Parts: sequence; structure tokens; C-alpha cells
Amino acid sequence: MASNIPKDRTVAALGEVWASLGELLGELTDEQWRRPSPLPGWSVQDNVSHIVGTEAMLAGEPGPSVEIDRDANDHVRNDIGAFNEQWVESLRSVPPYEVLSRFRELTGARLAAVEQMSDDEWNAESFTPAGKDTYGRFMQIRVFDCWLHEQDIRDAVGRPGHETGLAVEVVLDEMATALGFVVGKKAGASAGQSATFALTDGGAIVRQLHVEVGERATVVPALSGPATVVLTMPIGVMTRRCAGRVGPDDLLDQVVIDGDLELAAKILAHQSYTI
Repeated sequence: MASNIPKDRTVAALGEVWASLGELLGELTDEQWRRPSPLPGWSVQDNVSHIVGTEAMLAGEPGPSVEIDRDANDHVRNDIGAFNEQWVESLRSVPPYEVLSRFRELTGARLAAVEQMSDDEWNAESFTPAGKDTYGRFMQIRVFDCWLHEQDIRDAVGRPGHETGLAVEVVLDEMATALGFVVGKKAGASAGQSATFALTDGGAIVRQLHVEVGERATVVPALSGPATVVLTMPIGVMTRRCAGRVGPDDLLDQVVIDGDLELAAKILAHQSYTI
């Protein structure tokens, strides 16, 4: 079933994350642009180059003609990774200020383009990294991807921030679409079991995501009964673990488990789902 993604909210979130990234990048030194990020093989600049490449592709620009040697790049594991690496490799020798200028130019043009889209264009069928869905779903995924890379950059340079706001709410909306797969398929939860992810900011619970398992595991607005397990963790821990930025055993000291310990262990061991 095609996703019904609200246009104004999603476009505003895109603008927010791109503005936050632009401000952060404008404050970094050339040395900070060269620092390694949590993504294997990628520097801070490589993360920006990846965003630039994707937005250039969406703007209709042809991709660079760069041959990627997968044997020499262990972090390139599939065709999408190879496509991403072409843009990254093509911009590795470009000075940071030029990459930043390109980022600002492209994101400004792309924001204007999506703002002007009609509802029919927004809801039209499109390719997305999650398979066929609407163009609006693709833009929700863009918020998710760009915000995650902003956090990769912030982690690399020791500049935490932007962990609340509209963009983060949209990131969690997108992340919720995969939690049935995580709990039901990857963790192997059985029919009748359920899980709640209680996400915190400053110690207070600000968002709860619920998964109930019947014939299949489904994200629901509320559970029909008490959760089999409740996993309470900061938003930043949830996003980093689900996006595979840390290992299965990392950041567990910040996760509070209430309920079935066996199911909790399975979910936490299989929490990462991004490609």
C-alpha cells in the first residue's frame, strides 16, 4: 500500500535538516572535514559528498563516470553502495569550501523544487531506497538519511546537537516503518508478543513506538495489552543502533529493559536494519 506522507511537514523537515547541516559545516576547519566518521571508509567530507550526489541525482544530473574497485573498498557491499561511492570518490579531491558551496546550491534548489510540487506529483509512484512507494515517502527517507549523516558528522567532530525538532520527529516516523521487520522477522518475536520502544530526551520519555505480533509484526498506535518488553533509551541511542552506526553490544548501558529479557536480547542483537 502506498504511503500517505504529509507534504508540508516533510518539506519543512528537509529544510530544517539542511539548514542545520549547512550551519554546522560552515563552522568546521579543513582538518575536521578530513576526520573519519562512524561510517567505515568515509570522512566528514565523504558524508557531505554522498548527500550532494543523491540530491544531484534527484535534480536530474548524470552521475560521475568513476570506476569503483569493490575489492579495495570493503565498505561497498552492494550496488547502492557502489553508486554512492562514485559520487564520494569524485569529490574526494575537491576542497571543502567547494563541496560546501555545492551542498548549499543543490539543497536550496531541491527545497524550492519540492515546495513547488503538486499533490499529484508528491503522491505519484516513485523508486525509493525502500522499494516502490510515493515520491513523498522518498523525501521522508531523505530527511532520515540526511539527519543520520548530520549525526555522523557531529560524532566525528565532537559537536553533538539537533537531537530534537521536526526533522527528528520525521526521522522517527521513517524508522517506525522498519520496526515490525526488526521485531518480527529479525528478532523472531512470536504471535502474541509485543514490544514498546520508549524514547527519551533528557531523561523524559518523548515518543513511544509500539510493535504487536499477530500473523505478522505490525507497528500500532497503542498496544491491546501490556507490552511483553519495554526498551527505554535516548533517541540518539535508538537511531544509532537502528542505523548500524554502533555494534550490537554498544550503548547497552543506556538501555533500560522492563519485561521479557530473552525477547529484549533478541531485539537488541538484531536492531540494526539499514543497508
